[in-house]
Amino acid sequence: MTGRIAWVDATGGVSGDMLLGACLDAGVDLSVVEDALARLGLPERVSVRGEPVRRAAIGATRAVVETAEPRHHRTLPDVLALLEGLEPAVRDRAAVVFRALADAEARVHRTAPDDVHFHEVGALDSIADVVGVVAALSSLELDRLVCSPIALGGGRVSTEHGVIPVPGPAVVELLRASGAPGFGGPVDRELATPTGVALMVTLADGFGPMPGLRPDVVGAGAGTADPEGHANLTRLVVGAPVADGGSVTHEVVLEANVDDLDPRLWPGVLAALMEAGAADAWLTPIVMKKGRPAHTLSVLATPDRVESLAQVVLTHTSTIGLRRYPVDKVALPREVVEVEVYGETVRVKLARLHGEVVTATPEFDDVARVAAAKGLPERVVLDAARVAAERR
Repeated sequence: MTGRIAWVDATGGVSGDMLLGACLDAGVDLSVVEDALARLGLPERVSVRGEPVRRAAIGATRAVVETAEPRHHRTLPDVLALLEGLEPAVRDRAAVVFRALADAEARVHRTAPDDVHFHEVGALDSIADVVGVVAALSSLELDRLVCSPIALGGGRVSTEHGVIPVPGPAVVELLRASGAPGFGGPVDRELATPTGVALMVTLADGFGPMPGLRPDVVGAGAGTADPEGHANLTRLVVGAPVADGGSVTHEVVLEANVDDLDPRLWPGVLAALMEAGAADAWLTPIVMKKGRPAHTLSVLATPDRVESLAQVVLTHTSTIGLRRYPVDKVALPREVVEVEVYGETVRVKLARLHGEVVTATPEFDDVARVAAAKGLPERVVLDAARVAAERR
């Protein structure tokens, strides 16, 4: 844990090169990006440089990616194979981005993700943007990354497939699949590219306004165009969190009413959801039509986990459908401390409101372990842990 968090301001739009420019402008050394690209072992020449520019009178960095003519028409499996030479953390996160891109393009074109065409996923500039941004953000060692709602633009744009509306189909599909927020405008031009949106919906931990933080560095990444009346910029603000009344994140609730599942299976379902990355999962007893007893299964998920958690619900329960809706979650700053109880260590989670501790919750697995080791009732160890935390 570094104690550093970051916020991406995508209210002016977002693309892969704009995010890369913002990282370079925020102080990430260009060698971090160059090293990651070198590890790909591409047969084609790919280079990146930062160029100082101004957008709407604001100084920024434009990331210029220069590539040779591609020698290969790469599919998703080809791109994933290239990533094997990267550091594991960068490799895994970049793979998630490319899979999200391929899934979105596949849904748009009604084909399989592995069959998505070269120019949609495997273009050299997209590879450089994705790998460069993932490597750059990893080098910042952030505990948390939050993104604003994404400005999408409007109007129409010319593509290899012809003139299409803005936001483009792949961008809309990425937002739909992740539950991430976007909005049209504020100008009639394309402001968000599939690569930029894919990076944000997979790498961001949540979406919303800038969380409480003390800015340490600020970077601005510029797009290629400099339209009149619009700052074509993506900003990256990095700093330390402040103790406040809690940060607001945008998450998604998945729900399903189930009346035909053996109740003995529910603990395994909840465990599978938590293992798959759910922020929380719970059951609510209900009565359905004709007096049938049932349960509502609820799952709290970050936007990047929605699809995988939906798969868990659909495969581990008997439901044939589920609902999902966005929610705002207020989370208090928290930390974990250790206290000594009966000669054993128990972890305690402390939550703060405006800097003051308001809750101290012992880790129950630790409480149960100590109770079993000492031959004591669990409630006795629980109370002792709370007292020890209060004294601390």
